[in-house]
Amino acid sequence: MKYPIGIQDFEKLRTNGYSYVDKSRFVYKLATEGEYYFLSRPRRFGKSLFLSTLEAYFQGKKELFEGLAIYDLETEWKKYPIFHIDLNTANFREKDSLYTVLNDYLTTWECKYGTRESEATLALRFKGVIARAAEKEGCGVVILIDEYDKPILQTLRDPELQAEHRAQLKAFYSVLKTQDRYIKFAFLTGVTKFGKVSVFSDLNNLTDISMDHRYISICGMTEKELLTNFKEGISELAEANGDTEEATIAKLKARYDGYHFEENTVGIYNPFSVLNTLANSRYDDYWFKADTHTLLIDILKIHDYCITDLSKAQVKANMMNNVDTNPIPVIYQSGYLTIKSYDERFKNYQLGFPNKEVENGILKILLPHSSKTVVMECYELRSIINKQTSM
Repeated sequence: MKYPIGIQDFEKLRTNGYSYVDKSRFVYKLATEGEYYFLSRPRRFGKSLFLSTLEAYFQGKKELFEGLAIYDLETEWKKYPIFHIDLNTANFREKDSLYTVLNDYLTTWECKYGTRESEATLALRFKGVIARAAEKEGCGVVILIDEYDKPILQTLRDPELQAEHRAQLKAFYSVLKTQDRYIKFAFLTGVTKFGKVSVFSDLNNLTDISMDHRYISICGMTEKELLTNFKEGISELAEANGDTEEATIAKLKARYDGYHFEENTVGIYNPFSVLNTLANSRYDDYWFKADTHTLLIDILKIHDYCITDLSKAQVKANMMNNVDTNPIPVIYQSGYLTIKSYDERFKNYQLGFPNKEVENGILKILLPHSSKTVVMECYELRSIINKQTSM
């Protein structure tokens, strides 16, 4: 089998024979039932690939969807002008870095759709190019923004620069509301949901599907999807490690399953770790090892958060998106915690580590950045976890 590790381009994935868990039914549902969406998921959960799938759909590339759920559902396969912004790979820790990235995108689009001398700001240029594209092509435009919050997350420990980024994003994203008549569809992804950014404070027509039960498996994979699409890989993994297939599935579940983005829903497997495990026929903490976890370390330091509280974190339902003042929602949305239960009476979420990979990784990454007090907290945290697992 060809595992799509690191493949974020839908066309490349489909034309080169990589394995694919069909998410096209979500594309059709979103495109036919609404216009403006936001999705929060942890890094390396497939957000970029899903945006690329949306892009291929709105480009009318029917041939790429042959054999998938959407193929017989869609009948028109129309082509729309697309503005796709990817903020995932840039470094926003330098002054004017956000301006440089957005200016580059706008310059490329203006080469095709023109510009006006009076459009002196990024927001005005974005507003103008959207209108001209819609008028030239005779249809609404599609806007796809990947990792909208990257500039904010990278500057958590630089409040002054972060304030500049917030102001730029506030003006830039507000165009999505003012130019509504020219927009066919918009989809934004990120790790977190910052209330102070206008995407969420001003753009009241944006539908947040992050905790919508209808879209729980839009990224990542369910156990059913794992067993249906990767039977061969599971068999090879079992053989390589001298296990039965049943024992192999149990190990995969303990290590990589357990993400819940709403209460009382199926668990979601971490796709990055699962694919790497199957490709290498070897278990490892692939998701954890692929990052420096600067975000988590910064959050814990800024809020002086007690490490032992992570294993028993609680948060009110109305605070799940309040990432500006509360560290727990950010840690949850980043994939380090997940929903364990929900108290309907008190509207309270009980959070905890989703699986063994995250549990072990938390302890490993915290120790090198910790004082003697924090080291003692780590040992206490391990003791708490062991007690919970043995109950």
